[in-house]
Amino acid sequence: MRTLVIDNPASRMHRVPPGHPEHEGRYVAVRDALAALTDPVWHEARPASTAAVERFHTADYIESIRAACLTAEPAQWVSLDLDTKVCRESWDAALATAGGAVDAVDRIMAGEADAAFCLARPPGHHAEPDRAMGFCLFNAIAISALHALEVHGLTRVAIVDIDVHHGNGSQCLAELDGRVMFASLHQSPLYPGTGSVGETGLNGNVVNVPLMAGTAGADWREAFRQQVRPALEAFHPQLIFVSAGFDAHERDPAGGLALMEDDFAWAAGELASLAAEFASSRLVSVLEGGYDCPALGRSAAAFVQALVEA
Repeated sequence: MRTLVIDNPASRMHRVPPGHPEHEGRYVAVRDALAALTDPVWHEARPASTAAVERFHTADYIESIRAACLTAEPAQWVSLDLDTKVCRESWDAALATAGGAVDAVDRIMAGEADAAFCLARPPGHHAEPDRAMGFCLFNAIAISALHALEVHGLTRVAIVDIDVHHGNGSQCLAELDGRVMFASLHQSPLYPGTGSVGETGLNGNVVNVPLMAGTAGADWREAFRQQVRPALEAFHPQLIFVSAGFDAHERDPAGGLALMEDDFAWAAGELASLAAEFASSRLVSVLEGGYDCPALGRSAAAFVQALVEA
């Protein structure tokens, strides 16, 4: 697949307290690993417009994030909840994270590429329309999915979340909009406590696959084959979005699954084949979790290289 990397250098300016797991080293680790790949074409993310962000988030919520960032003293941060912190520059980083995903959709719909990987932080899949949580400010996946529907006129898009944590914010979108399918493979029980099998959305457009701690690659792949792939085949999405979290890796301290780099490469190949079958090879992935930096870099590189080779 012709693959883009949409890079958000402002990610490095989103500072968090010492010892916080969602630190700028995550961005550096992934960027260094992807820079070693020769095939992807790189573009720099541009900030999302307020109108684009408002397709998913409420105006009051957006203003609350802006105000919190502007309130932060230089070299300090403001707590939005126990886990989610912002500094003055977090506003620019979050807008560019969302804008990079929107730009990826535009470039793919214009025929510039088949697939894109958005290298950015803060992550987004926990952010709900009116609530920041789980390190997440703006839900780039939900914002860009709605951009594809409202601006480019698509009628069916799918979000596949491979992060070890359930993407509760992205599921919110599917629960409100039948044009969106949401599928998640995640550890349970684990933060944020959502994502049960019984959460099925509108007419079955939500597919949750909770997995026990210790689940390794073979069983994870089988769960994808048996539950996620058939749902995507039935839905026939015109564009596939991927919440590309790599904290299901066996070395990651934030979860208890046991995937390896080749499992993420396999997932990319499967998603690319589904995109080729139903979505004119259109696929947009956005970095989410992953907190062991060496494993994160290797996993992201394996994922992107598999897209290139698909």
